[in-house]
Amino acid sequence: MKKFLSVLLVCLLASTLFAACNKTDSNEIRIGINYELSGGSATYGQGSVEGIELAIEEINAAGGINGKLIKPYKVDNSSNIAEATTLATKLITQDKVIAILGPATSGCFQAQIPVANKNKIPVASGSTTADGVTVAANGKVQEYAFRICFSDSFQGRVMANFAAETLSAKNAVIIMDSSSDYGKGLAENFKETFTATGGTIIAEEAYVKDDTDFNAILTKVKGLSFDVIYIPGYYNEAGLIIKQARNLGIDTPILGADGFDSPVLVELAGENALNDIYFTNHYSSLDKDPLVISFIESFSKKYGKDPDAFNALGYDLAKFVADAVGRAEKLNGESVKNALEATEAFAGVTGTLSVDEMHNPIKSIVVIKMENGKQVSSTKVNP
Repeated sequence: MKKFLSVLLVCLLASTLFAACNKTDSNEIRIGINYELSGGSATYGQGSVEGIELAIEEINAAGGINGKLIKPYKVDNSSNIAEATTLATKLITQDKVIAILGPATSGCFQAQIPVANKNKIPVASGSTTADGVTVAANGKVQEYAFRICFSDSFQGRVMANFAAETLSAKNAVIIMDSSSDYGKGLAENFKETFTATGGTIIAEEAYVKDDTDFNAILTKVKGLSFDVIYIPGYYNEAGLIIKQARNLGIDTPILGADGFDSPVLVELAGENALNDIYFTNHYSSLDKDPLVISFIESFSKKYGKDPDAFNALGYDLAKFVADAVGRAEKLNGESVKNALEATEAFAGVTGTLSVDEMHNPIKSIVVIKMENGKQVSSTKVNP
């Protein structure tokens, strides 16, 4: 009997300690931040988190959400899909978060969706643009996955129409990143829309991630007659392609997507090469909206630099999820998910958005022009 009572006492003590360790403060709201803070996509992850942390700081300084402060749990998935999944599981099962912000890239974000669905905890990203992110293979919506950025197909269509209508382009060359769904998706939608306007794709060339020498491709297309080059890819390779194209005397307009938006693009290409550059983006610092002006001032004060689109998307993402948490019936994943689905006319620095039936945003896009390495104008295109 004494042995039994001793074992029982040990079990009760262990249970008490376990419960204490897993108890959450009733005055806090736990939010996970699962981002690429190192590795190949670190620029996007770090930029997003800067915006997120500014937003959380502002929300908490204003009294939090219905009197409760946000407690962020930040992890680095190292730009690794498997690690993103493992960390999502930790955030949900151990840290007891009621929502996860991130990751920034489509592959890492999609990898954690099964974990989110299983545990009924919403995950939301500000920058996962791949078309199928919020939709399962069977065509049904991923119940607990959301994003606040537009899709690659929308970007491709907008840029193709811009090339045809604004730049009066009739012939285009596509140089795409064939190693990523991002590059292939953008290229496909640009091509489909551009040809529908009566334009012709006279050449399609491909490269893969981490390529550095593009002279063979550019020499091949230089002798052709074309009005624009479309580069659906990221700044790492795009900056080098632009630099090498200009060095070969190719001075036609070069078009791209939101993957161009990084200060590294200027470092790689050089200011002198970045003329007649146009790219679709989620946000423009040239926007005179009071929300944008206020955000730029706050961000510059905190970080000592001007914000880019990933900073703005991260900021909006945190405010978007916080808005839903504030409207949720209960502080649990399912209630927050329901509130996210019901979002209408949320006003952010990247535009006003409503959530559609596929958990995608209905919002505007901007086309930015660069001259001498600087953004000089932006054109807003409504959905």
